[in-house]
Amino acid sequence: MVMATGIVAIGADLRGWHTLSLILLVLTAVEYVVLVVLTLWRLLAYRTEVAADLHDSRQAFLFFTFVAGTNVLAAGLAGQGLYVVAAVLLVVATLAWLILGYSVPWVAVLARTERSVLTEANGTWFIWVVAAQSVAVGAATLEPHFEAGRDALAILAVAAWSVGVVLYVACAVYVSLRLMVYPFDPRELDPPYWVSMGAVAITVVAGARIVEMSSAPMVDAVRGLVAGLVVVFWCFATWLIPVLVAVGYWRHRVRGVPFRFEPTWWSIVFPLGMYAVAGMYLGRADQLPIVAWIGQAWMWVAVTAWIIAFGGMIRSAASRLRR
Repeated sequence: MVMATGIVAIGADLRGWHTLSLILLVLTAVEYVVLVVLTLWRLLAYRTEVAADLHDSRQAFLFFTFVAGTNVLAAGLAGQGLYVVAAVLLVVATLAWLILGYSVPWVAVLARTERSVLTEANGTWFIWVVAAQSVAVGAATLEPHFEAGRDALAILAVAAWSVGVVLYVACAVYVSLRLMVYPFDPRELDPPYWVSMGAVAITVVAGARIVEMSSAPMVDAVRGLVAGLVVVFWCFATWLIPVLVAVGYWRHRVRGVPFRFEPTWWSIVFPLGMYAVAGMYLGRADQLPIVAWIGQAWMWVAVTAWIIAFGGMIRSAASRLRR
């Protein structure tokens, strides 16, 4: 929810819808604070359940949403000139990324005695990629505003982007094998599979921001490579959208899975918003007007999806209260 609201806020700002952007950014900050408090409470009051989630490879990678949500909020605040607050959030997110990046795969996958863990690979695994690329986005966004730390931010941005690219390949292989080798229920093809597209889109955003960074040894070494690869990634993200729409149609219309609100709807809003932002940033960085136009037009899709998800959440909450 934080990731989705935050990226739509950033996209609205790029689109010139500044009032909407400010409203959504404030809402993002409120959502973030509430979720941090609730998460800390859950860590204290339900430690057994938290430990069980960490050992469940179907759930464990959801912990990376904290990293991504923190960095999306940081990027949004940086866009409003709150660079110090954004820098603090980037530090928190980077530390969390390093800790979770080593501990979650080990606890949830490598340390388990049950095999095959491959049967549990799903769309949430791509949030691991999103977390890495969100660190790259945060570092690249803040790099122009901290003269003393430019080289360090450049190294962090390029390193996180590179790690994210490799992780995407790995996650794509695991999830593809899961879908092709093992039987699955249509209900398993849930909204988090849209993160497979969102992970590519945020890779484009991070790469475009790196291309625009000031001269630094690490950036200069990869600028040309990154500029070319992000075009390839944007094309792949575009190709994935009809595939994911078709999967949703097959799941609900053909196989009869009920279409009702679930919190994972936000897993669709975030990729849609990120795709719009990716188009606008890439169009600017690589001087591709048609890509920038597509990104600007796609913002209408992202905002509409956010309204539907938010409305569905309110309606679902009201229905539960009535019951």
